[in-house]
Amino acid sequence: MKPPYDITKTILNLYGQITEALGICQSLMLVKPEARLRRQNRIKTIQSSLAIEGNTLNIENVTAIIDKKRIIGPQKDILEVQNAIKTYDLLNSFNPYRKQDFLKAHKLLMSDLVLHAGEYRKTQVGIMKGKQVTHIAPTSEMVPGLMNDLFTYLKQDEDLEIIKSCVFHYEMEFIHPFEDGNGRMGRFWQTRILMNVNPIFEFVPIEKLIKDHQQEYYDALAVSDNTGKSTIFIEFMLNIINEALRDTISESRPSSPDYTKRTEIALTKLNDWFDRKEYMNVCKGISSATASRDLKQLLEENRIESAGTGRMTRYRKKNG
Repeated sequence: MKPPYDITKTILNLYGQITEALGICQSLMLVKPEARLRRQNRIKTIQSSLAIEGNTLNIENVTAIIDKKRIIGPQKDILEVQNAIKTYDLLNSFNPYRKQDFLKAHKLLMSDLVLHAGEYRKTQVGIMKGKQVTHIAPTSEMVPGLMNDLFTYLKQDEDLEIIKSCVFHYEMEFIHPFEDGNGRMGRFWQTRILMNVNPIFEFVPIEKLIKDHQQEYYDALAVSDNTGKSTIFIEFMLNIINEALRDTISESRPSSPDYTKRTEIALTKLNDWFDRKEYMNVCKGISSATASRDLKQLLEENRIESAGTGRMTRYRKKNG
């Protein structure tokens, strides 16, 4: 049976924006970002997806582990990162339509973290938020059949692949086929499906945008659960994909010759703590992606400092 969802005007509009962004990739001959950005985005992806699940290691820690340096941190968190690195390195080798590859990916991702890595659960599970049960998953006896149906839908349904990737992500989360690791597998497998649409998606850090909008992510899952359709979740994920894709395109372009002049003027006018929106108000006409790239480069150049995370991040010019 086909999973229930509606194709709304919002979905069609967002799909059109994503298609436009992929067209920009083609015009830039951007099949893969340059090596520095590929590495940077892979690190963002791994750290963000694990942080959503409670991993405490930051970007610097993940970078050190990739570089095979020793770090101090919880052993479980370190192992999660090491497993994720191995699994994402093999991302291109998995067939997104084969459940055997899906189970193999889970085994790699959760090796030595759960007793039955790479196997569907044999117990009943529910999702807790504090002391409240927010979702009771289907019984373990139903899991193999439900997952077979989901892979059949993914392989055979004629809907757009980008939309099907969102549906798979949601339905897998709803079924909750594993004892643990369902969230990170849902995000991982959606990326693998998207790579069949365009190889650029291997290095688009969708997970970073999800982490930045984590509560909205959970809210979209909850609303879809309550309505019995994945429509709201599809809309949320398409918006995330569009924004992540455009950020990657923006970061792949050479720095604008106006960057130096623009930032000098902005930092003269912004004398106290400011956010990205206030920066854009001063630098009129630039996109949010350009503003994010400017602020990131200013941080790397040690010209500004930051406080807070995600949409709450604020910046201030450094003295001297």
